[in-house]
Amino acid sequence: MELIESTLGELLEKWAHETPDQEFIVYPDRNLRFTYSQFNDRVDKLAKGLISIGVKQNDKVGVWATNVPDWSAFMFATAKIGAVMVTINTSYKSSEIEYVIKNADLHTLCIIDGYRDSDYVNMIFDIVPELRTCVRGELTSSRFPELRNVIFIGPQKHKGMYSTHELILLGSYLPDDELNKRREKITCHDVVNMQYTSGTTGFPKGVMLSHHNIVNCGQSTGDCMNYTQADRLLVCVPMFHCFGCVLALCAIITHGSTMVFVEDFDPLMVLASVQKERCTALYGVPTMFIAELNHPMFNMFDLSTLRTGIM
Repeated sequence: MELIESTLGELLEKWAHETPDQEFIVYPDRNLRFTYSQFNDRVDKLAKGLISIGVKQNDKVGVWATNVPDWSAFMFATAKIGAVMVTINTSYKSSEIEYVIKNADLHTLCIIDGYRDSDYVNMIFDIVPELRTCVRGELTSSRFPELRNVIFIGPQKHKGMYSTHELILLGSYLPDDELNKRREKITCHDVVNMQYTSGTTGFPKGVMLSHHNIVNCGQSTGDCMNYTQADRLLVCVPMFHCFGCVLALCAIITHGSTMVFVEDFDPLMVLASVQKERCTALYGVPTMFIAELNHPMFNMFDLSTLRTGIM
């Protein structure tokens, strides 16, 4: 196998140029669709927004969210400016998120409202009380001296936090030259992700991964699956895990294929999405496949387009 020497950002730009109208990301439940060109435009605005709020090369940007549309956008936006995206487990409680913020030296933290019984917004206000009174972009935390920004992934406004809408607006005012200068300094051997281990044998450890690491793992995975631009992968595994952001996203971006997302696993939503979007591949852990196969409505769906997958 010939190794790819491109960065994540360069791969996205390649497909945005060669197949601009090919669908890259689809959310069937809300009929949200991004072509490669549309997604690349959003990523560029988000990347420039991050530059506008002071995110520099090698700064750590944590993303604590389910498979929301901008999870992937933040992965590419940080990659384009040379920042390091830290993937954060959605099941973390206050003590665990506090550990990661400190251990990773997070400069910026991006969050959604919460997951299951965890309220992320209030958890962050509790451990970073300065947010309630600080001006956005001027956060100074006694507990987390490296932390400068908190971003809410969504349109809602919270004390001391930027929203992604505001970030994209800020980015739209920044000249492209600023982004281009950053991009020129990045190589495929730079660190792009910090992914944390499960911590079953001690505290979780942040693993530093380069563009070269994850892109070529993705390429080899996609090659094994015989992916082409015609393939449509249903992604219902979490993006914070390497299953989602490497075996899924990086396998797709190296082959110019399409990702169909389910924000949080639901067997009925998975079955309906496979049929609606005529997916050719499906990923999951054994319990996910069991839940799909045992669903009382399983036989109602046409899953004949599926040809491969990973368990």
